[in-house]
Amino acid sequence: MNDTSFMVQTHVYFKKIFRIAMREKAWKYMIFAAIISFIVATITGGDMFENYDSTNSGFFTLTSACIWIGIFNSIQSICKEHEIIRAEYRQGMKISAYIFANIQWQALLCLVQSIIIFGISCIFMDFSKSSHLIVSPYVENFVTVYLLVFGASVLGIMVSSLSGTPTTAMTIMPFVLIIQLIMCGVLFKLEGFADGISYITLSKWGMSAFGSVADLNSYDIVIGDTNLVVHAIHNDSYDHEISRLVIAWLSILGITVFNAVVSILALKIKNRDS
Repeated sequence: MNDTSFMVQTHVYFKKIFRIAMREKAWKYMIFAAIISFIVATITGGDMFENYDSTNSGFFTLTSACIWIGIFNSIQSICKEHEIIRAEYRQGMKISAYIFANIQWQALLCLVQSIIIFGISCIFMDFSKSSHLIVSPYVENFVTVYLLVFGASVLGIMVSSLSGTPTTAMTIMPFVLIIQLIMCGVLFKLEGFADGISYITLSKWGMSAFGSVADLNSYDIVIGDTNLVVHAIHNDSYDHEISRLVIAWLSILGITVFNAVVSILALKIKNRDS
């Protein structure tokens, strides 16, 4: 493969990955996405778009589900083939082509999963009550769901590339998920260093995209059982502006590209003596 171009190698490895995925019953990832999204939608869907707390919590749960599903797709995809990668690297395999082929497969898989996730969500969440910025709340929220699932899948590829074994990757996975959940700014108020770290997490920008589309800053907060209603404290991340939504989407894409580059570098370092 020494003289084989990047594009040719990418195509070859994509076909190989696709065949392996079909042989290993890739439909199980669709079932997993359907089950998780059904649970999330049935629990949070009834109160969505009624007030600030329920809508914010609903989007937080949806964001968490997208990231969980995405990471689960790919967390073992690279580390389980380290020996094969090492052998083929000696024969001229381009690491970048191999990673890009995996990303292409994840892009396709995540598209199908996102259709399932958003389709089930639409059954229980009335997105027509949401606002919109560019086209419609359906299109804008679907794009956000897809970017989150795909971004999380590439994050999983990075963790898998850095991990020596599938066991190590699965051990790291809960910590990665916890960081994503904590740093989105919904569970805790982030300040100082923690706030800075949040800017490199998918969850923060996913919540920003969902919140800006829904115009969360315009929602009221209901205080307990007192029926006392107060206006939500303004959150800059939820500004109902096209620029805010575009920044959120581009930030997710930027993090995704960074994770892809780290994946390539990690595998090259691991195989530098091959």
